[in-house]
Amino acid sequence: MGPTAVGKTRLVSKLAKDLGGEIVNADSVQIYRFMDIGTAKPTMADRAEVAHHLVDIVDPDQDFDASRYSQLAREVISSLARQGKPAIVVGGTGLYLKAIFHGLFPGAPSDPLVRQRLRREAEKKGGVELYQRLQRIDPITAQRVHPHDLFRIIRALEVWECMGQPISALQSDHDFKDRPFLPLKIGLRRPRSELYERIDRRVEEMLAQGFLEEVRGLLSRGYGPNLKSMQALGYRHLVQHLINGVDITEAVRTMKRDTRRYAKRQMTWFRRDREINWFHPRQKEDIVRLAGRFLGGLNRNDS
Repeated sequence: MGPTAVGKTRLVSKLAKDLGGEIVNADSVQIYRFMDIGTAKPTMADRAEVAHHLVDIVDPDQDFDASRYSQLAREVISSLARQGKPAIVVGGTGLYLKAIFHGLFPGAPSDPLVRQRLRREAEKKGGVELYQRLQRIDPITAQRVHPHDLFRIIRALEVWECMGQPISALQSDHDFKDRPFLPLKIGLRRPRSELYERIDRRVEEMLAQGFLEEVRGLLSRGYGPNLKSMQALGYRHLVQHLINGVDITEAVRTMKRDTRRYAKRQMTWFRRDREINWFHPRQKEDIVRLAGRFLGGLNRNDS
């Protein structure tokens, strides 16, 4: 795990080959079909070399959440375990990773009428007002959620209205006690200046690879700008250019800025997990040795 652009994809392929494992995606946007360049999705060549799971499993307009992800990921990991293969889970979506290894708290009540009203409010007043409301009633959740992530903002407000309690308090009470697996957690990090330089370079590379054409193609297929998937980093910025006429230079500038901010939030999330073993991506051999010792210890215990 680690922030965007830190170098997870390249390293995890080596890890999977050296350990005889298969890769399980834990990126919340790589699950979507047709969204390849902007998600830095593993190439078809990468996937031909090592099996990748939970990539390209839903269309951009299909509902998908951490609960569904956890169910599918646990099934894959359990299947690999029965075959004697290590599951190499890779991604930067902290909630997805937590859902696999610690579970999700039992579903909070929902009310379709409340949800519909909140959606109408968002359409009428804009998402900023709803996000500001969330900041007042549940600052912990507001810190974890992006201001443009209307899906999660509305869900958090819905729980508040139904229960009179913030969703963060319910999650804390549950404390993610469901732990079906014993993981070795490996985190990748770089000095901030180095990471930010990589982020800026990656945005430029994505544009050179045809990111703008990818977004234009999604819109032409009928995937509208208000979809949860189209609110993802980069996609919403290029939508602003294509639909609202924002200058491409400004769209790229804000894309780089918001990606850097996202990486900072990711690191804040990961630093709370004391089980993570931190490495620079260049320490490949150290990581492989640690993973080998971990798996060897498990095999000895099994025997």
